[in-house]
Order: sequence, then C-alpha cells, then structure tokens
Amino acid sequence: MLDVLGLEPDDERVYRALLGQPNSSAVLLADLLALQRALVDKALSRLTEWGLATRSADERFTAAPPAMALGALISQRRDGLRMAEHALVTFAEEHRSAMTGSSISDLIEVVTGVDAIRHRFLQVQQAARTQVRSFITAPFVALPPDENTAEPMALDRGVLFRAVLDRAVLAEPGIVRDAVDSLRNGVQLRVTDHLPMKLVLADAHLGLVPLAVTPAGEPGAALLHRSGLLDALDALFETVWRTARPLELSGTGAESEAVVEAGPQGPTELDRRILALLLAGLTDQTAATQLGLSPRTLHRRLRRLMDLAGVQTRMQLGAFAVRSGWAEHLPA
Repeated sequence: MLDVLGLEPDDERVYRALLGQPNSSAVLLADLLALQRALVDKALSRLTEWGLATRSADERFTAAPPAMALGALISQRRDGLRMAEHALVTFAEEHRSAMTGSSISDLIEVVTGVDAIRHRFLQVQQAARTQVRSFITAPFVALPPDENTAEPMALDRGVLFRAVLDRAVLAEPGIVRDAVDSLRNGVQLRVTDHLPMKLVLADAHLGLVPLAVTPAGEPGAALLHRSGLLDALDALFETVWRTARPLELSGTGAESEAVVEAGPQGPTELDRRILALLLAGLTDQTAATQLGLSPRTLHRRLRRLMDLAGVQTRMQLGAFAVRSGWAEHLPA
C-alpha cells in the first residue's frame, strides 16, 4: 500500500509491526515477522532515515505517529509531482519549439499493434492539460470505453472531455451504461449519424488516428504532433461537434415496469427520459434496455404520449414535445 511513497514491502511490514509493538528490538521484529535479521535491519534503517521510526539508546525502535510521519511523506510526494508537472510544461514547450521546421518523419509516428496503440491512446490523454476530444466508432481497437483508465485521472486534473459517438456505437453492449457514467463524471457527449474515423486529440498538440491494417494483420495508427494535418483534424472535430446532437442520459436509471401510467396532464419523468433517449438517436431496444423496460412497455408509453399530444407519428410527437415544453430538459 505504501509503495507509492517509495517504501519497500519489508519497510511497510516492519512499520506496521512497530505500530502494534512499540519499543521493539530488531531481533524481536525478525522473530515476529519471520524475516531475516539483515532485512529487518535494512528496513529499520530506512524507516529511521525517513522519520517513520525512532531509535532509542538501547537499540529499540518505535513507530512515529502515522498522521504526522506519513502525512509529511504524502505532502513531499505531492510537491514533487507538482514540480514534475511544471517541468513537463517546460519540456513540452521546448519540444514544440524544436519541432518547428522538423521533417515529416519527426511530426508523424507510426504505431503498430494493439498493445502499442493502447499505450499511445492512454499516453495522449495523460499528456492533455486542458481538453481531450475524440471520435468514437465501433469496433473498439485499443480498448473499450469502460477500460479507459486515463479518462478518470485526467478528469480529476480538471481536463475537459468532449466526445462524438457514431450512432451505431450505441448498439454496442454496455455502451449506454458507460455513457451514463461518463456524463455523470462531467464528460460531454454528442451523437452523429456517421463519423469518418476514430480520433483522439490532446489539446492542440497531439492526435492519434487509425491507419489501415498491415499485411501481417495488425492494426496501425499515426501519432501526430503539432502540424497542418493536426490543425485540419482539430477543425474537423469542431465542425462535427457543432452539428452533432447532445446526448443527455445522466438522469436515467432502471425503472420498474410496474410504474407505467402517465400523468393525466402530461408526461412523467420516465416519459421525458424515454423522449430524451429516442431524440438522441437510440433505438427502441437500446432505450428500453437502458431504462429497465421491455420494448412493449416503451411502445405503450409512446402511444400514450402520442394520444396526449394528439399526433399520429413519432416525428410529430418530437415536434410537439419541443413546442409544448415537454422537451425542456432534452437535447437541443
């Protein structure tokens, strides 16, 4: 557990033993932990040096209070990470300056193989300081959205995430649940009928785009540094983003099929959720699954809404929902 602070496993074991056995000798600790005396001596020396243990004149050791000793180490590690982040900004600026006038081979790195693409995909997000933008299409080559460990870490740093989903992706197993989780974490999602490619952009400095599969059958991708090509992909993303439909599912969740009656004066909250999903482009089956309903129940609720609105088609229902205020919380 304490390896993130630089402690070895034996250091942690000895420290925890000292917490329960203050004023212990190295011999006692070696017997208690079934460790070689040399390993215990080494651990005690490190713990004393780091201020996690104190040594008495008669060679007995006591653990320093965790809140004080470990708290100091954590603060030092935080300070070190902040300094590393500042250094990263400086190095990145030096790198961008050095890349000015570089050859094409310096601006484009070809990555081959699923593992290498996955590694670069995570690295691009880790390098972002302000925003990550992406096009999401199926099938997933590097890793599915629920395995994107870099996203929550970047969100914690305050990085803005914007993603456009190809409408066909919404049919992928578990994708709606993952989208709901992302939305709740602050990710902005939009949907469009068709995307030309997969894409991930970190700020305006890095981009990862797919390449054709190699003759050996391995997928490939290109890591792009700041260049005219990257500027073009930046503009492409913003154009698609402006025309895509916002996806707003953060309020959805499983609902009991026993609760199926709409309010006499208009739609219930569940009805509004159904409208939100369908207007965002989800199929009936996907929307029903997301809401914990059967397709039959969903169709029955839609029929009731159409009767309340006095319309005959879903297109007319959507237009009525916007005009009447039923869709006040729905995507524009």
